[in-house]
Amino acid sequence: MTDLVAHLAALTGAETDQLLWQGHCAAMRSYGFDHLLYGCTRYRNRASLGDPLDWTVLTTYPDGFMRDYVGLGHIHHAPMIHWALNHPGEHISWQTIRDRVARDAMSPREMEVLAFNQRFGITAGVTISFHTTSDRTAAAIALVGGPDRTQAEVDAIWNVHQTELLILNNVMHLKLMTLPQSGCRPLTQRQLEVLQWAGDGKTTQDIATLLGLTVATVEKHLRLARSALGVETTAQAVLKAAFTNQMFVGTAEADVKVRKT
Repeated sequence: MTDLVAHLAALTGAETDQLLWQGHCAAMRSYGFDHLLYGCTRYRNRASLGDPLDWTVLTTYPDGFMRDYVGLGHIHHAPMIHWALNHPGEHISWQTIRDRVARDAMSPREMEVLAFNQRFGITAGVTISFHTTSDRTAAAIALVGGPDRTQAEVDAIWNVHQTELLILNNVMHLKLMTLPQSGCRPLTQRQLEVLQWAGDGKTTQDIATLLGLTVATVEKHLRLARSALGVETTAQAVLKAAFTNQMFVGTAEADVKVRKT
């Protein structure tokens, strides 16, 4: 079995998002990429990337990076994120950043982001922006060499292994979209049950009868589910739970907690 086939088998066989991510990180390290940053939002618009609590973010970046990257607003001025949002389905070497710096084509905030990245050794990499079918969805991954690896070395790795790296990263992304998402807005099994019946078109009275509960209790679980998901209507709650693949899963999957690698 070739390394590519072995990596694909591990990705497609992963049963949780965390096992998928751990396997993918190991695969990318074998190619020479020590750090990864994956991000996905399904609620972007022209003015915003959506609520950060709704993002899927997985990373091996150094401790403290993401706290300040998001908290200090760097994420909104990062050149590669801007590029990824405007070029779904494409990939790019970070050499383009160096070229823009050489042309004095960077804004002060973009330069601030680059200086921040350099403090953490995040300087040489490749960004892959994944194809999406919705204008409100965006997803991308950064493959980054270690602090001692130059951009030329990263580009050399990419030039040799580009096809298999694109295959592996796209498979990882597509597989992740099918798995229940670990997140900070978990739903209880009862909340999932009432949402599932609501998604099937059942009324509150119908759900109460089916589950042997009172209408007031069903309404309470629906209210708590809406609150947990940060939405105002039950229809929105059903949609968001479906987006994160929490619908129609067992208790074990529903109780997965947040664990960022």
